[in-house]
Amino acid sequence: MREGLPALYPRLWRFALMLSGSRVAADDLAQKACTRALENAGKFEAGTHLDRWMFTLTRRIWLNELRSEAVRRGNGLVPVEEVEIAANSASSEANIFTGEVFNAIRNLPESQRETVLLVYVEGYAYKDAAQMLEIPIGTVMSRLAAARKSIAQKFPDERA
Repeated sequence: MREGLPALYPRLWRFALMLSGSRVAADDLAQKACTRALENAGKFEAGTHLDRWMFTLTRRIWLNELRSEAVRRGNGLVPVEEVEIAANSASSEANIFTGEVFNAIRNLPESQRETVLLVYVEGYAYKDAAQMLEIPIGTVMSRLAAARKSIAQKFPDERA
């Protein structure tokens, strides 16, 4: 586990950023997840997928934090304009479009947002996302279909 965490950390932090919407909160969430993973290393089954275990652990920590907060500020999110996201794209149009897509994803209901992040951003198969989210695979497919429909409505000119 100690060998796998450093390579996984950038992806884990990105997932934490998309859940929390804040760099500071993402730092805290990713660090809590790593600390919890190291504390519970005995529960990790060698030979299984560390990344899936860590994403599940991170999501559970996030949900527990949301439940424990008395006041939810914007459902734990901030507008994408307030988050510094490094863009590797050369064109400013692509950067603008990327920001618009991130805003559209951020505005999805939390269940759809988590599913979109795991499948479309992280590249997990539906089956794997279903296991991490602890839901049936049909629910994953349904959430993705609803998310695609919602996002497509915001970008009618881009569907051509």
